[in-house]
Amino acid sequence: MSDWIIALEGTPSGSSVATALALLAAFLHALFGALQKGRHDPWATRAAIDLSYGLMAAPVALFVVPWPDPALIPFFGLVWVIHTGYKLAQGYTYTLGSYTVVYPVVRGTGPLFTVLGAGLLFGERFNAVQWLGVGLLVAGIYGLALYNLRHWQFGREKLKPALAMAVLTGGFVALYTTTDAWGIRATPDPFTFLAWFFMIDGFAMPVLFLLFWRSRVPAGAYPSLAVRGLFGAVVAFFSFGAVMLATRLDQVGQAAVLRETSAVFAALIGWLLLGERTGPRRIALMGLIALGAVVVEAGG
Repeated sequence: MSDWIIALEGTPSGSSVATALALLAAFLHALFGALQKGRHDPWATRAAIDLSYGLMAAPVALFVVPWPDPALIPFFGLVWVIHTGYKLAQGYTYTLGSYTVVYPVVRGTGPLFTVLGAGLLFGERFNAVQWLGVGLLVAGIYGLALYNLRHWQFGREKLKPALAMAVLTGGFVALYTTTDAWGIRATPDPFTFLAWFFMIDGFAMPVLFLLFWRSRVPAGAYPSLAVRGLFGAVVAFFSFGAVMLATRLDQVGQAAVLRETSAVFAALIGWLLLGERTGPRRIALMGLIALGAVVVEAGG
């Protein structure tokens, strides 16, 4: 598998595979967000998911894939700090706001920052058509935020801080997207980076849960929480893994924008699974987000 991924780098076939991986990541990341926002306390759910994928990745990292160059170990520490900050910001965001309100803002703020960061870090350049697509996507995101600010009634007293936290979380999305892209490109075997990332990333939230949040979970809820954690771990492997591989095969900014079609999947999940209402205007704005992503892909 590693040889196949490496052979696709910089080829038209690699670009097509990257597009498919980014869209797969979009759907799975929306599902992942719904898992964290769903039945259990979001902090507990995140801890269960992280513990599950950390334990599952550890034997692969230690005994299956080649070990990373020792020079990269400090970089893994940086990645751990960034992802922990992202997860804390995301947890507060989901605590404050309804899923269909905050999720599109989180995922839509990230691409603009990511495109700018990829230009600085990797020398990537978008053409005029692609920037038009980014503009459509950002317009849809912030149009959605303004619409929610005016019309959303449930938990309205927390709406402004929820949207502010969503923008901050989007900044973390951009930061981890660009740093992860650098890491997976700097590691000769991409699956070395993925396995070590999941192993290292899996233990911060469980420790914080034991220290601060376990009182939020009734004793009888642990079996169902464990099942959710295992399911979420599998989703995380394919979601985060897919977009990381996409950034190795193609432009980081383009993969990041395509992933943000997750806002559309999030609306459907929020409506079908979480019982959250989604009116026609909000659907139209989410459609604008998806259209922006399509224009970016077509322009590339």
